[in-house]
Amino acid sequence: MLNKAGEACDMLKEHIENDSVIRLVSHNDADGISAAAVIANALKEEDVQFHTTLIPRLKEETVNQLRSEKYDLFIFSDMGSPFIKEFNTYKHDVIVADHHQVDDTASESNVIHINPHLFEIDGSRDLCGAGSAYLTVRDMDKKHLAYFALIGAFGDMQGQDGFTGVNQLILNDAIESGTVEVHEGLKIVSKASEPIFKSLAYTFSPPLPGISGDLEGSQEFLEKMNLSYGIKFTDLEDEEKDLLKDALVSINPEIFGDCYTVPKEVPLLKDLEEYSYILDACGKNKKQGLGLSIALGEREQALDAALRLQRQYRDQIVKGLEWIKREGAQQLNAIQYLYSEDKVLKSVMGTIASIGLSVELLDNSKPVIGMSRLHKDIKISGRTTRDMVARGVNLGKALRDSSNNFMGTGGGHDIAAGAMIPYEAKDNFLHLVDEMVEYQLSND
Repeated sequence: MLNKAGEACDMLKEHIENDSVIRLVSHNDADGISAAAVIANALKEEDVQFHTTLIPRLKEETVNQLRSEKYDLFIFSDMGSPFIKEFNTYKHDVIVADHHQVDDTASESNVIHINPHLFEIDGSRDLCGAGSAYLTVRDMDKKHLAYFALIGAFGDMQGQDGFTGVNQLILNDAIESGTVEVHEGLKIVSKASEPIFKSLAYTFSPPLPGISGDLEGSQEFLEKMNLSYGIKFTDLEDEEKDLLKDALVSINPEIFGDCYTVPKEVPLLKDLEEYSYILDACGKNKKQGLGLSIALGEREQALDAALRLQRQYRDQIVKGLEWIKREGAQQLNAIQYLYSEDKVLKSVMGTIASIGLSVELLDNSKPVIGMSRLHKDIKISGRTTRDMVARGVNLGKALRDSSNNFMGTGGGHDIAAGAMIPYEAKDNFLHLVDEMVEYQLSND
């Protein structure tokens, strides 16, 4: 895989030497923004002209539209693997740095395809889109940018239990370059920017049942320990921090462990996981450009705006979890589903499906399909657990194959995937996914 990434790097260097203007297209979530950040920062350092677009999904019409643009090199990061056949017919050079599931289309000489699945590496655990993007610039002496790949990994739920596989190699690069430090600590969010009860309620990974997503539950928990819930974690006395640590570890031992920080960063962006949440909030609020500008070095006003978005996004998640608590999920044989036409819930459907499983508001022995209506279509976010994947569930395949039956599109990873289908296909689609997951479980 590193050899293939080396080939991509050589292609990139050649275009840099030729003063090419480079076209970069990336996904608009935390991983996609981080992937764009790795490449954009590398190109900026090399004094190269480039044009970046961050989009929610790559469609066939976009691929055909880009074909006529006058660029010598296209780079697709955290997307592009399903379109190798189309890129093969481009008259330009193309680099695809992705980690989603692949089909068996081989790439022509103008296309370099970097994807862990091509090398039997797990793209949902061992390498994210930003990681694939980082590998394409690594040989240009860019190890100091490795931390963006780790931010992407956190955004894709890959770093929460420690880094494995190629992510471990990237972590070593980041430590070696002096940009990242690892230390043990409490893995709670916003230690320096939110009152402690909010820090705990907004901590979803690792989950704290009864506290995560529950502001009242969090306050009660702190009151029982006679801790002031209105101050920030950083303002607690050392013995109070120890008391809190012991109580949280008794709820979930994983809450204390390795924390990854960028010591030279401003306090808000020091923690890699926190950084990924800020980029995620920008993407979820359709302000992905703001996220990218922060990753390219803008601070102050940009960061204030991102923090406002993050607070708003977290409040939406809490509302979404309250909705799940009230309504629950609809049950089918092998899957469960959530459906809403509510504007707030639409924007957080995938996130609340994921958190709902981890804090046990949903039955974690069944994958959950989150559905939100967008005019004549339905946007689908599928989530499951590592245990279910080990038992044979592959949501990427189930959603891709099911959506194809209804003139829709879908795909992703075994553990998390998405799709878009026409509204009238909703019930038939659900039953088909249910059958497919049942089949996967019985034939593993």
